[in-house]
Amino acid sequence: MKGINIGLVGAGNIGQRHIMAIDQVEETRLMAIADPSNGAHQQASARDIPCYKSAQQMLEREALDAVIIATPTARHYDDVSLCISAGCKYILVEKPIAASDLEATNITRQAEQAGCTVLVAHQRRYYPCAARAKELIETGAIGTLIGVTGQWNCRKDEPYYAPEWRRKTEAGPILTNLIHEIDLLRFICGEIKLVSAHLNRVDQGFEKEDAVAVTMQFENQAVGTFLLSDRTPSPWSWEFALGENLALPKTGQNAVRFLGSKGALEFPNLVLWQHSEPSGHWQNELLPQPIETEFIDAYIAQITHLVEVVQGKAAPLITAHDASLSLKATIAVARAAEAGHQIKL
Repeated sequence: MKGINIGLVGAGNIGQRHIMAIDQVEETRLMAIADPSNGAHQQASARDIPCYKSAQQMLEREALDAVIIATPTARHYDDVSLCISAGCKYILVEKPIAASDLEATNITRQAEQAGCTVLVAHQRRYYPCAARAKELIETGAIGTLIGVTGQWNCRKDEPYYAPEWRRKTEAGPILTNLIHEIDLLRFICGEIKLVSAHLNRVDQGFEKEDAVAVTMQFENQAVGTFLLSDRTPSPWSWEFALGENLALPKTGQNAVRFLGSKGALEFPNLVLWQHSEPSGHWQNELLPQPIETEFIDAYIAQITHLVEVVQGKAAPLITAHDASLSLKATIAVARAAEAGHQIKL
């Protein structure tokens, strides 16, 4: 099987996660890094591969099958556009696809015109628990979906905010963390048509928000709520629930619940709650049924999928257009909070 040659733009924290995954996938080779930092140059030297100060230099000098873009959100549009104009045919860009609706739309248009396939790194969609939750809801395991409630809450460490760009709106928890939740809610429940929200900046005084409370309505008429903060210690977040990030403690506490007319489903550690009687109500016992799914390394699954797409064996799981819809709904949350009124998608 022919391997694929990959170039990486941005070797920061998330770039390192992609490197770890590339190293675990036999069909891939990291050929070059584009990052001006000393750390990136030292890492490239240790791997005996070139490290360029810019993506432009890398693209001019390397023959690559695919490029991974792991730069800050504000740079995604310029970096993706550069790769498309340089003739790249396969690009995997970190989420969110861009910092604005317009940028996301332009990326989709540019890619289509150039015959370039842009995949977006919403890695949680690769987890079996996400596909299983979607299947359970679509097959009526909890009856008609009526509502969903969830949260993502933690207190990030102070060094996290040392870079000035992480204090900006583009790097706040809405675009950095809620984007994941919105993408999964769209994937599992269907499209979101209305959002409203309230946010505050009571702890740090940065441009980015400290917390946001969201209400939403889906096209299937289900309603939902979500609470998000990166300044509140809690055991309730996706990462804590699954233990996805080895740097963060696993609590096993579920953060999302899907509520239907005949049952409820905890997520991401799936637990199906149903009455003991088919026509059960609040006077009947509710019984929990844990549903086991395989725990995987989603980043390895994502790189494996990239290989399959490049080799023509699979269609992209998350396209630029699909990711643009998740971005649109997420940006609508920020717009609704700042404007003080409901936003229709």
